Amino acid sequence: MKKIMCFILLSFSVVFLFGCKKEKLNVNDGVIIDYEDYKVTSSPAPTIEPITEEIPEVIEDTNHDGEMRSYFTGQWVPETIGLKRPYAIVFNNYKVVSNQSGIEETDILYEALVEGGITRLLGIGQNFTGDRIGSSRSARHYFVSIADEYDAIYIHFGETKYATAKFKELDVDDLDGASGSGDASFYRDDSIHAPHNAFTSAKGILKGIEKKGFETEYSEDYEPHFSFYQVDTDLLDGTPVNKVKLEYSSYISPSFVYNTTDKLYYRYQFGAVHKDLVTGNQLAFKNIIVQFVKEWNIDKNGYQTMDFEDASGSGYYITNGQMVPITWKKKEATSWMRYYNEVGEELTINPGKTFISVFPNNRIEDVVIEN
Repeated sequence: MKKIMCFILLSFSVVFLFGCKKEKLNVNDGVIIDYEDYKVTSSPAPTIEPITEEIPEVIEDTNHDGEMRSYFTGQWVPETIGLKRPYAIVFNNYKVVSNQSGIEETDILYEALVEGGITRLLGIGQNFTGDRIGSSRSARHYFVSIADEYDAIYIHFGETKYATAKFKELDVDDLDGASGSGDASFYRDDSIHAPHNAFTSAKGILKGIEKKGFETEYSEDYEPHFSFYQVDTDLLDGTPVNKVKLEYSSYISPSFVYNTTDKLYYRYQFGAVHKDLVTGNQLAFKNIIVQFVKEWNIDKNGYQTMDFEDASGSGYYITNGQMVPITWKKKEATSWMRYYNEVGEELTINPGKTFISVFPNNRIEDVVIEN
């Protein structure tokens, strides 16, 4: 009986011993115990796949049949629009009509001083629509010169004698609502005091063009005014620009504020949002160009003139919250005008709408940059 009990106790001890041995060895990861021959071997480390967030592949739509890159925005547009000669429409910028109608449809918007410290706007665009565009005012000769750079059809209501001479000199096609050449293209809004109440429409402009027999499409040898990046591109080594103020005069102080979300500059004037009265949308631009020019009074009436015929100068290019210095050259006789970067290469700009401020070069300090 004692021998049986000893054997049982001995067996229990052996089992207990080996049970403890198993627990102790299994503390080490990757170690396996073979209890038949007590041989210790190492197993390969488990393969762990990295956890990654699945990012959808961005595939650019390369099907652009029947489309082309716009000469004015660098964006894809139907060829039926992109090959059209643009309109250069004069927009009144007097305070009573400071929110113009149809102005959001411009691809490129110019601003320059006229007499009395007020500014006037010139909108270049190929796809104006609707029944209310304006109000429109009289032509200035330097705006005629700008329109000629784009081979645009100039739309205006009246003109100075200097503009009359420039139309003839440069042979620029125009519709004038204050004369027989374009009176069918315009109408008056009697709820607004004259001379701020002259408006045109898309149908009215087409009617005037048909009457005058103007060519409506670009010739095959037309050379675009701008070079564009293929995709949105940030400037390198630029100066941060969150706000631009253009102190033309105490009457009007337009400014642009940068929106980091959509990377556009939004326009303000007369202390308020500058918007299109038809759509209610605030004017916004991808690119801002400040072009400094030599400017002075041409006569006792305060009409302005500029050194624009065969000239050059400096300026700024602003996009995506950054600004770099630029230069420009213009030869009016050949309708030629270009901007250049710091190393003298032709300036490349981002796809999108562009605002161009033609600003007196003796008042550079009145262009205020805030970062």
